[in-house]
Amino acid sequence: MYRFLDRFLSRSIVQGNLSITAADGKTYRYGDGTGTPVHARLTDAATENLLLLDPALRLGECYMQGSLQMLEGTIYDFLKVTLSNMPGSVETKNSFAKLALSMRNFGAVVGRGNNFMRARKNVQHHYDLSGALYDLFLDDDRQYSCAYFSTPETTLEEAQFAKKRHIASKLNFNRPDLSTLDIGCGWGGMGLYLASTFGAKVTGVTLSDEQLAIANKRAVANGLSGRAEFLLKDYRHLDRKFDRIVSVGMFEHVGKKGFNEYFEKAAALLNDDGVMLMHTIGQASPPSATNPFIEKYIFPGGYIPSMSEVLPAIERSGLMLADIEILRYHYAETLKHWRNRFVAHWDDATRLYDEEFCRMWEFYLASSEAAFRFLDLNVFQFQLVKRRDALPMTRDYMVDTERALIASEQTDMKLAAE
Repeated sequence: MYRFLDRFLSRSIVQGNLSITAADGKTYRYGDGTGTPVHARLTDAATENLLLLDPALRLGECYMQGSLQMLEGTIYDFLKVTLSNMPGSVETKNSFAKLALSMRNFGAVVGRGNNFMRARKNVQHHYDLSGALYDLFLDDDRQYSCAYFSTPETTLEEAQFAKKRHIASKLNFNRPDLSTLDIGCGWGGMGLYLASTFGAKVTGVTLSDEQLAIANKRAVANGLSGRAEFLLKDYRHLDRKFDRIVSVGMFEHVGKKGFNEYFEKAAALLNDDGVMLMHTIGQASPPSATNPFIEKYIFPGGYIPSMSEVLPAIERSGLMLADIEILRYHYAETLKHWRNRFVAHWDDATRLYDEEFCRMWEFYLASSEAAFRFLDLNVFQFQLVKRRDALPMTRDYMVDTERALIASEQTDMKLAAE
């Protein structure tokens, strides 16, 4: 069977330096020999068959289960040399596109609805893993979404803090005590930042028991329990209005059938003069199939939208698009930091779970980074309002707010140092 896989790879891999040792012990080489050498071994003929017949699912499974082994380079290096041979990346007609296109989403079952019980089960599958696991690779604030890198030298901690600052500047906190809803509040970092920095009255909702416990504990520890409360609640079950709504990295879990419901509920929750900021992964291309490996093992029940799917749902809801920003390589850089930190703490992770789990997690981080770096995944930030006059005439207030926050932070650091 390897001769068919060999023919497939020979047509696909034009640039790079890829070697594969097949089950028969022979080594085959692909590409033009440039770049980092990457060498993988396939342990048996069954693995060769699986990769040929269903690469989108089986590549990750075979690596996770150990029948695809890396002899030189990492699984990320393997994905880099394959995905960088996509059409548009090199002058070649590439059969590997089918695999790459199927890998670009964090995944889910297209068309499946997310009722409360299913949504809670899906969230618990990922976010109620041991908190010690997330401590291995996230920043101290446990920001588990795309960071904002102003320079290549920016650290993960700096970039995650900058993300909160950047989002807050778009919400236009022009007075204290603004009631603020954080949909999918995670471990509370964004809500606590808005409460402490702008005096907002924050309500955060999550479906994760682990996240809820930590968020409320942090609120008490930071003296913010009077300004920030976190609830184990589905946003669809809320029945009061808010001046501001923020949603970071949650829309990906709504599911394709839930788009209309999400924006209609957001419109019902937002005051007439309110402002909403939604930060989500998105595709720069038309809608496409989701990745079966990520859907099966990592993020069940989600879906990565194209812009063409989101805008009609916004228009139907009664909300108005006030501004949009597209972050291109920021999530690739975020995932690079996460992947490097996770691999550096591999032994700690195996003590929490096992080697197979660690390979699964590494593949998730590596394939996600590759999708943002070599395919067409971006991050969209939608600023939404119900009234045209809810925001200033120009976008200057965003930049002014962000610069003022940076100046204030630098002053505080200087005073603390003295």
